[in-house]
Amino acid sequence: MKKMLFIYNPNAGKGLLKAKLSDVLDIMVKAGYEVVVYPTQSYKDAYRKVIHMDKDYDIIVCSGGDGTLDEVVTGMMKRDKEDRIPIGYIPTGTTNDFANSLHISRDIMEAADTAVHGKPFACDVGRFNKDVFVYVAAFGLFTDVPYQTDQKLKNALGHAAYVLEGVKRLSNVPSYHIKITADDRVIEDEFMIGMITNSKSVAGFRSIMGKDVKFDDGEFEVMLIKKPKSLIGLQEIITALLIESFDTKHMYTFKAKEIKLESKEEIPWTLDGEYGGQHEEVHIINKKQALQIMIEREDEE
Repeated sequence: MKKMLFIYNPNAGKGLLKAKLSDVLDIMVKAGYEVVVYPTQSYKDAYRKVIHMDKDYDIIVCSGGDGTLDEVVTGMMKRDKEDRIPIGYIPTGTTNDFANSLHISRDIMEAADTAVHGKPFACDVGRFNKDVFVYVAAFGLFTDVPYQTDQKLKNALGHAAYVLEGVKRLSNVPSYHIKITADDRVIEDEFMIGMITNSKSVAGFRSIMGKDVKFDDGEFEVMLIKKPKSLIGLQEIITALLIESFDTKHMYTFKAKEIKLESKEEIPWTLDGEYGGQHEEVHIINKKQALQIMIEREDEE
């Protein structure tokens, strides 16, 4: 019998998994798995559980928001390469950017079925200094909203909570002078937002990084937004983001395998919606196809 570790965050979203937990476990057992169930107890608990899990598991399935997935992926990437196993994901968070990008269903039962009957997809993972991210490393305006917004507010308002929290920042827009080396390209400017992503959806906004996004090509999509010189410029940037278009007057967008960012002050970062610390220097590397995520089989799409 195959063996599975099932980690879930009982507080994610509106606790939707609780009512369906028995049915989810039934799907897993019927697929031939002996299931060890672990509800997370605290921040970073999923990360610790994955790092210290036994080597005889065939798959790990996690349920929660992008933060839970990030903890599981980070834990898996800390393990030796030969000890890494496929990850199934049942999204029950507020926005679930990574799941949206990989077309993993928001329906709990469908996602559970994909986790056990889908196919493993080798996707890229980001190395951020000594840390790891799955789909976005970001700094600047709006990017800290996911981890500074109260969980109850996120549960009640969903994506609207991100927008409401973000609007509070418009009266005081911070910016950072940064030198950026991306592959063979060097840029130096004053930036108020930076996003290095491997996703078609960021903070619930779909297609914000363009349509030509591949998750296994060894490259990140990079968007850098310059500090506007006036309130009109700021409004132009916000409008461009809302209609999901690019404004070349205010933005840089390109692809890169490796990015180095240097500033004279510490910049707060967010990794997959979780606080990523403050850094003067950041080195980001794309680890091509470093992790296997369970997705739908092509004949089921």
